[in-house]
Amino acid sequence: MRRDDRDEPFDDLFREIERMMNEMMNGADANVDFSSSSDVGNGFGMDTHVDIHETDDELRVVADLPGVEKDNIELECDGKTLTISAESEHRQYDERVSLPTRVNEHTASATYNNGVLEVVFDPAEQSSGISLE
Repeated sequence: MRRDDRDEPFDDLFREIERMMNEMMNGADANVDFSSSSDVGNGFGMDTHVDIHETDDELRVVADLPGVEKDNIELECDGKTLTISAESEHRQYDERVSLPTRVNEHTASATYNNGVLEVVFDPAEQSSGISLE
């Protein structure tokens, strides 16, 4: 076992997966990068997780944004997609989350506590029937 393997035991595995994915995609523009989550970069990293929970009464999006201050988070929604933009000292997050059902973006409420963002939407009203006379 090399000394480095004790610090990052899965690096060799991730490098091999990356190599196989790039080989499978067979293109220079389609390189997959499983870089360490501690790298500074854009977008959600491996240390960030997004969950979507749907019930009859609401749709809840929960996202981990470690190290981000509440004032550095911007949210936008068009009823079908939630855009989360956030910035910390070491990272910039900019993610579009496709929602499984249409929501009423005007009823959205959001909370942020201990690095966890939670956005709750009411489902969009169903289309009303059109009577033909």
